[in-house]
Amino acid sequence: MAATARKLIVEVVEARDLLPKDGTGTSSPYARADFDGQRRKTRTVTRDLNPAWNEALEFDFPAAGVGVDPVVGEPLEVAVLHDVRVGPSRRNNFLGRVRLDARQFVRKGEEALIYFPLQKKSLFNWVRGEIGLKVYYVDVPLAPPEPEPPAVGDAAPDAAAAEAEAPPPPPVAPKEASADEPPKEEEPADEAPAPQPEPAAEAASGDGSTTEKPPEEADPAAATPAPEAAHEMAAEAAVAAPEEKPPEEEPVLSPPPQPTPTPMPRQVSMPVRRPPPPPPPEEPVERSKHDLVDKMPYLFVRVVRARGLPAGAHPHVRVAAGGIHASTREARRGAFFEWDQTFAFVRDPDTDSPGPTLEVSVWDLPPDADVSVADDRHFLGGLCFDTADVHARDPPDGPLATQWYRLEGGRRLGGADLMVATWAGTQADEAFADAWKADSPAATFAAVAATSRAKVYVSPKLWLLRLTVIEAQDTLTAPPPRDAGIAVRALLGFQALKTRTTPVARNGGPAWNEDLLFVAAEPFTDDDCLVISLEVRHGKEAFPVGSASISLATIERRVDDRKVASKWLDLLPSDEATKRVGKKAAMHMHGGRLHVRVCLDGGYNVADEPSYACSDFRPSARQLWHPPLGVVELGIIGCKGLLPMRAADGKGCTDAYAVAKYGPKWARTRTIADSFDPAWNEQYTWPVYDPCTVLTVGVFDDPPPAQPADGGGKDAAAAACSRPMGKVRIRLSTLERGRVYRGLYPLIMMLPTGAKRMGDVELAIRFATSASTLDVLHTYGRPALPPMHHLRPVPAVHREALRLAAARISAAHLARSEPPLRREVATWMLDAAEPRGFSMRKLRANWNRAAAALSWVADAARWVEDTRSWRNPTATAMAHAVLVLLAWHPDLVVPTVTLHVAAVGVWKYRRRPRAPAPHPCVRASMAEAPDREELDEEFDTIPSARPPEVVRARYDRARMVGARLQQMVGDVATQAERLQALVSWRDPRATGMFVALCVLVAMVLYMVPIKMVAVVAGFYYLRHPMFRDWMPAPVINFFRRLPSMSERIM
Repeated sequence: MAATARKLIVEVVEARDLLPKDGTGTSSPYARADFDGQRRKTRTVTRDLNPAWNEALEFDFPAAGVGVDPVVGEPLEVAVLHDVRVGPSRRNNFLGRVRLDARQFVRKGEEALIYFPLQKKSLFNWVRGEIGLKVYYVDVPLAPPEPEPPAVGDAAPDAAAAEAEAPPPPPVAPKEASADEPPKEEEPADEAPAPQPEPAAEAASGDGSTTEKPPEEADPAAATPAPEAAHEMAAEAAVAAPEEKPPEEEPVLSPPPQPTPTPMPRQVSMPVRRPPPPPPPEEPVERSKHDLVDKMPYLFVRVVRARGLPAGAHPHVRVAAGGIHASTREARRGAFFEWDQTFAFVRDPDTDSPGPTLEVSVWDLPPDADVSVADDRHFLGGLCFDTADVHARDPPDGPLATQWYRLEGGRRLGGADLMVATWAGTQADEAFADAWKADSPAATFAAVAATSRAKVYVSPKLWLLRLTVIEAQDTLTAPPPRDAGIAVRALLGFQALKTRTTPVARNGGPAWNEDLLFVAAEPFTDDDCLVISLEVRHGKEAFPVGSASISLATIERRVDDRKVASKWLDLLPSDEATKRVGKKAAMHMHGGRLHVRVCLDGGYNVADEPSYACSDFRPSARQLWHPPLGVVELGIIGCKGLLPMRAADGKGCTDAYAVAKYGPKWARTRTIADSFDPAWNEQYTWPVYDPCTVLTVGVFDDPPPAQPADGGGKDAAAAACSRPMGKVRIRLSTLERGRVYRGLYPLIMMLPTGAKRMGDVELAIRFATSASTLDVLHTYGRPALPPMHHLRPVPAVHREALRLAAARISAAHLARSEPPLRREVATWMLDAAEPRGFSMRKLRANWNRAAAALSWVADAARWVEDTRSWRNPTATAMAHAVLVLLAWHPDLVVPTVTLHVAAVGVWKYRRRPRAPAPHPCVRASMAEAPDREELDEEFDTIPSARPPEVVRARYDRARMVGARLQQMVGDVATQAERLQALVSWRDPRATGMFVALCVLVAMVLYMVPIKMVAVVAGFYYLRHPMFRDWMPAPVINFFRRLPSMSERIM
């Protein structure tokens, strides 16, 4: 494979609305980009506040070390400066800058034009405008090194050394070069470069007082190597060719050369000498990989290879410890018999597990054969280890070296050896992830047990594909029926959408101007196409006229609301049209032309989770991502008291595993076979970009491997699916910084028989923020969704359909992994398993939630009524005093209310929750004593699968609920119409009285101070009950007599 070098390409497109700097209302800007000690500049656009450069600047990425991401590095800074040679200015020539994090760089093909607002360099800078950039990286193949010619090999080092030792030529015209000198115009090659006249204000050619000059450019002599350095370079060149001995020469002592003027070219690289980049500040201090969970001791056995076995043998290795045995796969033949497999046995010193001895044997049998009844001829030899003498290894130590052991007891061999390594470790060992575990299902077969290992999965990157259907032309060659309509249907995978049906126009083509939204997943291949067809609809029949396809890889991407270029598509006759009119007629048939606009919107967050449990609000385009605020660490310790999920060998059993999901990353623990108290003790980490997100953890039962005798019926398919056992959701914003929360969370499932507790899961979670407290608090003021959701929001009727499509795509992608994350697991974690219909239980629960959230309003109304009724004369007297104080000083109303709210918050601080609230809440879900009929209705499919009499009874009950809602809506409309009738003159006497009363109130308020009116009104409202009449007030009687539209409703 050819070596490649990574290049960063920065396309500087244009800038808008820059600040004038030359004193005449314009500027002559150029752009300067700095990355990893390299500097590039664009040309100068003279006297233009909206310059367009359209230049590509190329940078080299630093050499990536071992385990270092070649994309992550120093930030890219693009500054816009005013060229003082074109328009001298006494002010600072700085027009603004943009700093981009290395995580925002994307691969070529994913780039998009983004307009970044220009930022200040210091507090006293005055900038405005924005700059449009395209930033991406490419991998360029390196040319192979040319072989050295053998004939002239002896003279090359001498020439290189002589050239390196030669002193540089004396300077011709010394002149100080400015670090921020604008780019010069290119000169013809045949003409000598003319000296540029030095401007009067040479010091102002940079950024003024805020110019940041690199230390490499501040000293021009630093770029010229000294004679000693040249001599060392020559020595290194001589060492590179050991077979050639350079002649010994005495070093030439010469005075240090004078600084040579270096004119600033159009693109100049900084010197290679640069300090190492500092670590990124957003990465927190790395802790131990398993500090949140309990350590689990294991005995590891690694079987690598064997030698000296018979040539025609098909050996496999059998490892046995404490009554548990495992077999390797059949050996790979080569110079040795290769296996390279690791086995892990649970080690418990209290129970002396896995026993005092460890046996390793080699058999010339298939791995699934029963060696207990095998003949001794198939036994090729074995080893026996004492488990008390096994070396203990901790993760900081290096891997244990393997050793050759002589096999003993085999009758067919004389001197066969087996390479084995044994050690004692924990789940933190790097070999634990791919090792065979004794507690995994199907423990006797390593190939089957591999599907139950712990794995980490990543969801695909989802994009919102927007198809705008504008119009069509030349669609029909013959006049259609009178009541026919024409529509456009688009198909992307399983997603099919259709525009509205438009009547066929006689004089022009149909027009729609309608958007169709799809969900597309990367990576895009040439086979992924968007199929667009035009169809004529007459009654219930639809006749496709023509179709066209667009490859997803060729669709333009955008990250803002700019319009992409539209295109005309030539529609080819469809297969159905060919069948109806014949193949010969279809060759001369034209399907018309369709005017569309297609783009991939990268500024949207394509969510596959419900809004209340979303874990990632980032847009699809990586260029718009903010740096992470910290990390969340989750330790999945185990479960307690799980219920049996199925029967095996006459007893109940459960093969449990857990799945955690946050952002695009999924984590699956290993499967522990036949245990109601499984202990995983696995720890995972996710980066956090928004603290107001939710982490989801689910527990499932792993089905047994399908047997060929089971057949392929529905029962076998249902038995091969993972069954959920409960789900826990934890909101990160409820966690304190750096604190570890460890506890048991209930696993509750809502079944057709009611809520059922399946057990408890023990979790440990820690939210560690690496950003400053101000940055974390600043996220609460930012919108959760990207700006495109507010500039051009997705219609509400399409949001749930897009979410379900995204969940289905993510589940299909994860199911294609190896080992797969089952489709039913992903859809259940994303709440997209099956659409639920109407639920009376959820309606009642939501009503109780609203009533509980607004209980403070009822409490306040009750307190006002108690005060007004003089039940506590002291409190009523204090209320009179507060009323007078606030009436005479109305500026104290808002501070008093806010201070009261703050006091309530401080008072409730003592009773704040000390741990994340368990999920779900059975009491809030109204699942403690649900009605069986309501549960049956909730779990019923759509359309209903119940008998007609049951459906009729449910429909009648729904009609009764609808009648009550109808009455409530009617009452609200009546009150609103009475309020409108005050000035509508439907009742002339009522409106006249109201108008006269308004005039009287206005005259009184003009003459009487408002403070006095407020105090009198308050005292009248709080008067003693002995001065009240218990009949309704005249104002209420007047309002109830106003007319409404109720009597006119049929």
